[in-house]
Formats: sequence, C-alpha cells, structure tokens
Amino acid sequence: MGKLALKDLNPQQRAAVTAPDGPALVLAGPGSGKTRVLTYRVAWLTLERSVPPGQVMAVTFTNKAAREMRERLQHLLGHARAGSLTLGTFHATCARILRREAKVAGIPRDYVIFDADDQRTLVRQVLRELDIDVKQYRPTAVHGAISRAKNELIPPEAYQPSSYFGEIVRRVYERYQERLRANGGLDFDDLLVETVRLFREHPEVLGRYQERYLHALVDEFQDTNMAQYILLRQLAARHRNLFAVADEDQSIYRWRGADYRNITRLREDYPDLAVYLLEQNYRSTQTILDAAQAIIRRNPNRTEKRLFTRRGTGLKVTVHEAYDQDEEARFVVNTIAELTLQGKARPGECAVMYRTNAQSRALEEAFLRAGLPYRLVGATRFYARREIKDLIAFLRLIHNPTDATSLTRIINIPPRGIGKRTLLALEEAARARGVPLWQIVEEVGTHQDTPLLGGRAQGAVTRLYRMVRGWIEAREGATVVQLMDQVLAETGYEAYLRDGTEEGDDRWNNVQELRAVAAEYAGLTLTDFLADVALVSDVDNLADGVDAPTLLTLHSAKGLEFPVVFITGLEEGLLPHSRSLDDPESLAEERRLMYVGITRARDRLYLTYAFRRVRYATSEPNAPSRFLEALPPHLTEGSRIRSGKRRVEQAIAWTTSWTPTATPSFTTGDRVMHRVFGRGVVLESQARGDDEEVTVAFETAGLKRIMGSYLTPAD
Repeated sequence: MGKLALKDLNPQQRAAVTAPDGPALVLAGPGSGKTRVLTYRVAWLTLERSVPPGQVMAVTFTNKAAREMRERLQHLLGHARAGSLTLGTFHATCARILRREAKVAGIPRDYVIFDADDQRTLVRQVLRELDIDVKQYRPTAVHGAISRAKNELIPPEAYQPSSYFGEIVRRVYERYQERLRANGGLDFDDLLVETVRLFREHPEVLGRYQERYLHALVDEFQDTNMAQYILLRQLAARHRNLFAVADEDQSIYRWRGADYRNITRLREDYPDLAVYLLEQNYRSTQTILDAAQAIIRRNPNRTEKRLFTRRGTGLKVTVHEAYDQDEEARFVVNTIAELTLQGKARPGECAVMYRTNAQSRALEEAFLRAGLPYRLVGATRFYARREIKDLIAFLRLIHNPTDATSLTRIINIPPRGIGKRTLLALEEAARARGVPLWQIVEEVGTHQDTPLLGGRAQGAVTRLYRMVRGWIEAREGATVVQLMDQVLAETGYEAYLRDGTEEGDDRWNNVQELRAVAAEYAGLTLTDFLADVALVSDVDNLADGVDAPTLLTLHSAKGLEFPVVFITGLEEGLLPHSRSLDDPESLAEERRLMYVGITRARDRLYLTYAFRRVRYATSEPNAPSRFLEALPPHLTEGSRIRSGKRRVEQAIAWTTSWTPTATPSFTTGDRVMHRVFGRGVVLESQARGDDEEVTVAFETAGLKRIMGSYLTPAD
C-alpha cells in the first residue's frame, strides 16, 4: 500500500488524524465524519507512522459500528493488515482477552455469556430462592441495580445498601454471582469487571497487553461507564497513546451506566490532553443544525461547537399540533404518503421517533389501517423469540454442559416426559451435593447412582443424556450448521413447531433464518457463534433494503440518519419525560436526547405534539414541550407554539365547554376527495378543536378517519 491520501479530509479532521503521540480528545459534532477520522487515524498510524497493525486496538459500542470500521479499513489497508487489528466492541474485546487468559483469571475457558434474558431469569430464580416477592421487588429493577454496581466496579462484598431495597439487592447480588459461577457463566457486565480485575491482580498480564497495544482508540467515549474508563486507563498507562472520539451532547445512556463526565475525568487524568473540534456537518441542512443547537445550548457543562454545513439553508422545520395521539399518527402516515406520492421521499427514507415504546401503538395502528408497511425497532427481537432462544440453548448446552439455565430451558422441549416434578428432583439433588445439574443428569443417564426417579422418568432423562452426549462428541468435527441440523433432526423440533398454523410456519421460518446466520460461521467455532449472538443488539439487526418507514425510540436512533425524520409526542411529561422534571441532570439528558433526534434528519424535520393524549387509561390535555418553545420562530412553520401555562388554560377551557370550538363543515353523505386516498363518502364528522375528525369510506382505500383540513369537496 502507498501513502495515505488526506486530501478528502477537512482541516479539522486532518489535524485530528495526524495528531502527535500522546492523549487526544476529538469532540465530534453529529454528522461530522467521526468514523472517517477514526479509520483514517488507524490507517495513518499504520501507513505513515509504521505502527504494526497488531499493536493497534480500536473499541466501539456496537457490532454495526465495528463492522463499518473494519470494512473501511480493509479498503484503506487491505484485508491482511486490517485483519491484524484488534477491532470490536468493548464486550467482545474483553471476551477475547478473558478466553485467552482464563486460567490466570480463574474462570472456565469455555464460559457462557448470559444475555439480558438469561440474566433476568436468573435474578427471578434467586428472588424465589430467597423467598422474596417478585411482584414487590421486580427482577428487572433488582438486576438494574446489580448492573449499576458492576459498572462502578463494586463487588457483592463491597455493596453498601442505603435502603431496604438496597439490602434486597445486596442479598440477591451475592447469590446471583454464585449461581453465575456455578453455571460457568459471565454476564455482560462481568466481561468488563473480570478484565479490570485480571489487570489489577496480575500486573504481568497487564504489562503484556500494555506493550502489545501501543495505541488505543475508542469511539463514542461519552458513553463509557466507570469500568470501561478504568479499563482504557489501564491499557494506555504505559504509552499514554489514548485517542478518544466523543460528543458530550450525544450522551443519552445515563440509565445504563454511561457517564459523560468521563470526558472531564480524561481532562483531569491527562493534563497534556490535546483537544480537536469537528464542527463541519455533512448530513443536515443549516436550518436543522440551527434548531438542534438552539436546544442543546441550554445545557450546562458542555463544550460549545458551532456546527455548520455546506448543504445550504434547507426547508423550515414543520411543527404540527394534533388533537390526540391517533390524529398525530394519521398526520405522520398521511405526510409520508404525500411525500412518496409527490416523489419527494421514498418510504424507507422516513423515520418516526418517540420517547417511549408505548407510543408506537397509535403509529402502528395508523400504518396498518392505511395498509402501509413499516419496520419496528424494539419489538420482539429476533434473538428473543421463543424458538430462537430454544435453539441457542441447545447449542449453549453443547458448548458448556454445566450451563444449568440452558439445560433447564430445553430439558423438556420438545416434550419428552421430563415434567416439573422430575426436574425439581434433579435440581434438589444437584443443590444437596453442590454439583452442576448436568452431573446429576449424567449419573442418572449412565445409572451411576441409586435411581432418583421412577422408571419412565429415568428412561426419559437417559435418552436426553445420550442425545446431548452425542452432540458434545460431534462438536469438535462439526460446523455450527451441522450441529444445529443434528439437534433439529434428533429432537423432532420441526414437527414440534409446525402445528399446522400460520404461527407455527412463521416460527419454523425463524429457525431457518437462524440456520442461515449459522451458515456464515463456516470455519469459525461454536464459541465464536454464541459470543456474537449474545452481543448482538436491536439496531444491529435493522434490516437493509426494506422500503418502509422505520419506527423507533429516540434512544435507538443514535448513530442512524434519515432524509426525513418525525419526532412525535413533544409534550411536557413525555419529552422531556416526567421523571426528569425535578432532576437537572436528567433534564439535561432529555435535552441531549432531543438533540440526537433532530440531528438524525438530513433534509426534512417534523416535530409533532398532541392537544390530548391517553396515558394511564385517561385522556388529558397537554402543554407543548419546553424544547419546542426553545426553537427560534424563523426556523419553523406550521403550528404556533403557545407557552405551557397558557396552553393548559386553553386546554381546560376546551374540555369544559359544551360548545364545540368549530362547526363541522362535512355531513353524512358528502362526497369528498383526499390527495392520497382518492374519492370517498362521509359517514360521520365530529368537531376537534379548530378542525373536525371525519370518518370516510374511500372507494379504494376503505374506511379511514381523516382530519377535515385534509379533505376537499368532490366534484
């Protein structure tokens, strides 16, 4: 490979890419080319500074980001050099280190990674073992507290409860860790914690990795938690070549341990830190950037960046007030349909964002009623579906038979005569002797001990044992697909799923999709497959090539971009969320969340809110979000934003008045025209604020409810 061409970089990017050795912080505004800077920095170190690729480590937060970086580096460096880099997510990188150093770390080399569902299941089991009411102390809340403790590197023995709930967490945390170890497992947080512990307790091991990695680069540094920050500081301590790309304005994961204050810690720990700003935006119009900056400028403790673009001023931001969440959803669907009809955007170029998952209900119904397809991020995930979890549990059991969680899941799937009573007897025997559940199954299956079970149950356990033992013996010489096929054939899983219903066929199609994924691991190990499956995320699975609008939460939108963006539910108590209103830190994060949403848009931005919204089974008037009030009037068009106090007063007046604020202009039998749905006949019309809601039977589109302002009398 020749010299690296830097002519495609702007001056700010070039300065960051060619930064001298030492600690560096690149504060990159949204759409400013941070991935390009990271990849060019790696390529520059390799090609211009002659740093061997094997001495460069780059860590990201998602598999998608890691894949994108690797593809770019393969183009810049060639496949051989790019393949020598250590490049991946924090968790995947730590997983590889721990497998390599398992003996020193004191963990099984073939440990199992417990995914989020496994972790919650285990917490629920521990709560029941401790006779703690799972309705009063929800497993998700308890596990969240345990995860936060691990992110802060607080082990069970050092956990200091400050409330009775904290005492419950302490007790569960201790037993939870014991159960993880008994199953030969680590959860996601353990991958980080155990690596930090390994480096602290074994300086000679840390020294090897410090020497190996001359340069450490990290993406999305503002999303690091304390464990990740300490890990990076450990690895960079010798050579001090830490290159961090961050934007504190896009730190939106505080609820899962991310701490944008790590940027402040970085400045304090490295007084000679070189700071570079990336301010030229390659994504959005200047109007969209100005709207985003008007929002985020009200946050304290941030570095001011003056975002600019060469794409021009662009269209104004459209603000739309709807009567309720259903009319808001119809506005979104109708606008997308109109943009498509006019050739201004394709459906797949549109994204609809919201603060909470519950908001998707009205949007989904609106798309379904209109007969339009959509993609939903955050619904039942592929890897969370029952049949996929079953197949992965079979494979995990082959990988590590001491994984009691997987064994318990599939011990009677498909049904094989091992009922709850039999399983309870096996589990009690394992607990009494302090051995893995698999050892009891093995002893029953090989008749090594006095029978615990009746003849029929013992026969069923024996058949299961022999089947699993056969898979384990086949593991070394078989591909992942071959193992999966053997499991499917010998368990009769297809007949179990395909019960003659459409749902059964759909579930079997999901299994075939998993098989297709497994086929991509030809030449790789079962360990590789299971590790990648455990670390995959919702957004990583966002399908490419489907020409339909994307529905997703604002948290899921991070790292994505779309020509057309709708941000819905811009009301006080929803965005910003009610939980943030009395906490300045939380409110600042809500503002960052809004900033992230706005800066996903390239060309068109729609901000919507509802006069009334059903929440907790009641419909209440709302005040527009304070974020809307922060927008300069010259940047917006559409609804006029009224102040919160005046808005609520008006809402109360509307809801207590017997007189409609508008007289319906359409009556039953009127023939009307809609730009998208064509001709129709009015069935019913009701006043809605200063508009009316009309039920229309369209000739081709069927029955729909439309705001009267979208209709015209037909000839």
